[in-house]
Amino acid sequence: LLSGQESVAWWSTTLEGRVVMTTPLVLGVGTAVVAIAARQILLSGSRYMATPRTRKHYEGGFQPNMTRREAALILGIRESSPEDRVKAIHKKLMIANHPDAGGSDLIAAKVNEAKDILLGKKKQESIF
Repeated sequence: LLSGQESVAWWSTTLEGRVVMTTPLVLGVGTAVVAIAARQILLSGSRYMATPRTRKHYEGGFQPNMTRREAALILGIRESSPEDRVKAIHKKLMIANHPDAGGSDLIAAKVNEAKDILLGKKKQESIF
């Protein structure tokens, strides 16, 4: 049997008469690094999930008289979309572009006009 400083466990080494416990220190630092890396991965995943996946918006200029095609492009849906889809997309766009929330008056008016045309509440005017 070894006594005092001569008794050295499997996880420590002797350095000039002192017992230095390197393995627990390495395990602790390793655990901390793994925990921080896992946290960053989880945070980046939650940021990715939080970002909305939207399609490219309508970049064209507006025609003098809006057609069903242009109305569908403005709302980002098909001309044959059901009424509930048109209303849901209209609501989403109006929340994002409402003039009272700092949005553009022109964009809000065009979104409203597009909804009305797709729902048949406003008659299409001829472009000729």
